[in-house]
Amino acid sequence: MGKLVIEKDLGGIEGLCTIIPHLYGDKRGSFMETFNQKDLEDEGIYVDFVQDNQSTSVNGVLRGLHFQVKHPQAKLVRILRGEVFDVAVDIRPGSKTFGKWHGEILSEANRKQMLIPAGFAHGFLVLSEYATFFYKCDDFYHPDDESGLPWNDSDIGIEWPEITLAHNEITGADEYVLGSGVPLMLSKKDKEWRSFKEYLAENNIDWEGIK
Repeated sequence: MGKLVIEKDLGGIEGLCTIIPHLYGDKRGSFMETFNQKDLEDEGIYVDFVQDNQSTSVNGVLRGLHFQVKHPQAKLVRILRGEVFDVAVDIRPGSKTFGKWHGEILSEANRKQMLIPAGFAHGFLVLSEYATFFYKCDDFYHPDDESGLPWNDSDIGIEWPEITLAHNEITGADEYVLGSGVPLMLSKKDKEWRSFKEYLAENNIDWEGIK
């Protein structure tokens, strides 16, 4: 019996999976096998990972939605510390679920990983005080090939947990915050991605014909 519990086609999106490794533990501590290529192949999942990445973020940080254009990456993502809401958006040309998104809570407590096939935009929101995010990729990072979509694009319609729009009386502006009052934090780049409709137009994709 494999040590990984795999749920396929999350939200009806082909290829998108969650993977939960079995945890062995006693009073001395614990052990789990977080990746096993044979277990995946036994389930018909074939991915050759070539790069591991790790990032740290504080509460309120939102990263994404990121993807590579000419070198799309499949990713296996998990949390070493903390908790995040992880999101994948299907932007695979010809996919029956093109434009559909799915999100999962990933945490060190639930041990859940998300396997995201190549051809998805990806992002996550940090819900805990601090989070260490780890992911495997099946292609290398190409800085000149990086692209993205707005986290709050209305045509994608991601339902992020905890995020609300509040008025800041000090600045006189409306700002996004978490339920705790922690401000939403994005990089300059993630604030400036062109809209989903602009992305569709650039790639001659008929969104109305897909929906």
